[in-house]
Amino acid sequence: MPRAQGKRWDVLGLGAVSVDDLVYVDQYPQPGTKMPVQERRREGGGLTGTALVAAGRLGAKSAYYGILGEDELSRFTLLELEREGVDCSQILYRAEARPIHSTVIVERSGGQRTILYWNARVVEPTPEEIMDDMIAGCQVLLVDHTMARAGLQAARLAHAHRVPVVGDVEKEPEPRVLDLMGQIDHLIVSMRFAGRVTGKREPEDMVRALSGPERACCVVTDGERGCWYLREHGGGVHHLPALKVQAVDTTGCGDVFHGAYAACLAQGESVHLALEVATVAAGLKATRAGGRSGIPDRATIDRVLAANEEAR
Repeated sequence: MPRAQGKRWDVLGLGAVSVDDLVYVDQYPQPGTKMPVQERRREGGGLTGTALVAAGRLGAKSAYYGILGEDELSRFTLLELEREGVDCSQILYRAEARPIHSTVIVERSGGQRTILYWNARVVEPTPEEIMDDMIAGCQVLLVDHTMARAGLQAARLAHAHRVPVVGDVEKEPEPRVLDLMGQIDHLIVSMRFAGRVTGKREPEDMVRALSGPERACCVVTDGERGCWYLREHGGGVHHLPALKVQAVDTTGCGDVFHGAYAACLAQGESVHLALEVATVAAGLKATRAGGRSGIPDRATIDRVLAANEEAR
């Protein structure tokens, strides 16, 4: 689907970008022990950064807005995004700014990971630095909780221009994060977060509690169990199974899910198809090491969807 007249990008992202140093071990180490590292690698990461890369792999024109510095980590982040075709022309630069720097410990036996992150020098744009014409220039706005104040302003401008907002929220709820959640049209959160926020134990109840008249869709994801979603407040909750794979590394799977979903929305796909595509994209990513290396393209996803349909 071609971009609407006056739109520069399919997906504009405002949120976390990171440099991930991935450390692979056979099993997670116990306190006070030593263990050999099986592999080390460095990749770009971050909730929004990886989501934009995923959107690009699916054919969407994506752009990132945020603040970076002049250090090695900032340069690495910029090069990784540009290598993936993400438009970085809107990025602001300040000497003191840095991306998030993470050490990710990946357990080879099951692909699970633990993230140790340092974000002390991350600089968030002020609400005044969120330009109206920039927001008006995208078909879908993607935000996450790491820049809640700027994201809130961006979401308000998006609504003024009838631009749908896709949101990724993981942080413990606080006033600014809750305000941002109230402006998100397509809310996609993990079951762990949904349980903390709602106090509910069953995913169906979590989805209902997080939905509302302001939501176009609310989704609760739970890894290998799939996701539950509700498209209309007061309607029925649907379950979509996860793609059955042998997980190698789950780093970035949630980010890929968000990016694939946002790309599909920008391309005019239905919510249900967007969720199917996002589910397959996240599942395939888990079969490869690294947060971005295993992100599939749309042709690969379509082949898996077609094979699944034939198997039914």
